[in-house]
Amino acid sequence: MAAITAQELELQMPDASKLLSDEPEMESSLHYMQLLLLVTCLEWAWQERDDFFIGANLTIYLSRQQLKNRDFRGPDFFLVKNTTREPRNSWVVWEEDGRYPDLIIELLSDSTANVDRTTKLDLYAERFHTPEYFYFSPETLEFAGFRLNFNQYHPIPANDQGWLWSEALGFFLGIHNGQLRYFSLEGTIIPTPQEAAKNEILKANQAIQRAQQESQRAQQESQRAQQESQRAQQESQRADLAEAELVKLRRLIAEQGINL
Repeated sequence: MAAITAQELELQMPDASKLLSDEPEMESSLHYMQLLLLVTCLEWAWQERDDFFIGANLTIYLSRQQLKNRDFRGPDFFLVKNTTREPRNSWVVWEEDGRYPDLIIELLSDSTANVDRTTKLDLYAERFHTPEYFYFSPETLEFAGFRLNFNQYHPIPANDQGWLWSEALGFFLGIHNGQLRYFSLEGTIIPTPQEAAKNEILKANQAIQRAQQESQRAQQESQRAQQESQRAQQESQRADLAEAELVKLRRLIAEQGINL
């Protein structure tokens, strides 16, 4: 029996549009909120870009054999760069030019932590060849990150704040107020849209306050200038009166024929 060629195998693949994600619900509201935070912050930070795709609890389909075995793998969060930003029902590798995620983040739970630390770590390194892998527990705050080197992950060293640098993101990942957040190279937290709106309102209010203060200072300067002008006028008037009195006195002396 002739072996099936790669082209024939691809033709046997189901229509990618019919491959829906087949992932369980998030373990808790903490996990859901953390996932939402990771997605919304990155989408906000990259809102001007259209060359990436974020998968959130979305199945990655690798091969026909995977479909046969129903051995589905869906990272909690993954990022694919240099692709289109269009919506997808799942990530189908053979429909995406063989592309795998550039970054994966798993959210640990009691039921998945051991697999995330071992089996998935090996899978993402050896099969996916994903350059960076992080995991984080919203409950215990356990956090680790790895970078690929010859199909093996090596821990990413932390900075003084305990943050881990992601080359794929161009951001640090670190814990802030019990949540995994992105930080810029300068150390500024990457905001959510709501935080960004509040920041803009705060900046606007501060600008208004500065304008009001400048206006008050300008008014005070104007008042001081007016007072100086009034004093100058009064001094001029006193000088004019003194000059007039002097002229009057000289005339009186002249009329009396007094020589000084």
